[in-house]
Amino acid sequence: MADLSSTDRIIVVQYAIEKYDSENELKERLKNVLSPKEIERTIDTLIGTQRVRRIGENALQNNISHTELPELPDHLKSVVDGL
Repeated sequence: MADLSSTDRIIVVQYAIEKYDSENELKERLKNVLSPKEIERTIDTLIGTQRVRRIGENALQNNISHTELPELPDHLKSVVDGL
């Protein structure tokens, strides 16, 4: 996989959270796209900026009441569809 910018990683993880709310499944699906460290860092960034929230011990949810899901750029559509 080509290197993704930090903005691209954030968008991919947000769309992955939209598909899979289980953090374990999310990490499993993303491991072919991002390194485990990148996944953790991106999730932490999203939680810290209140774009994502924890709703349970192993569950994540996009915080759409606080911020909207960003537009999915064309170059990331195949990445998100492949998750």
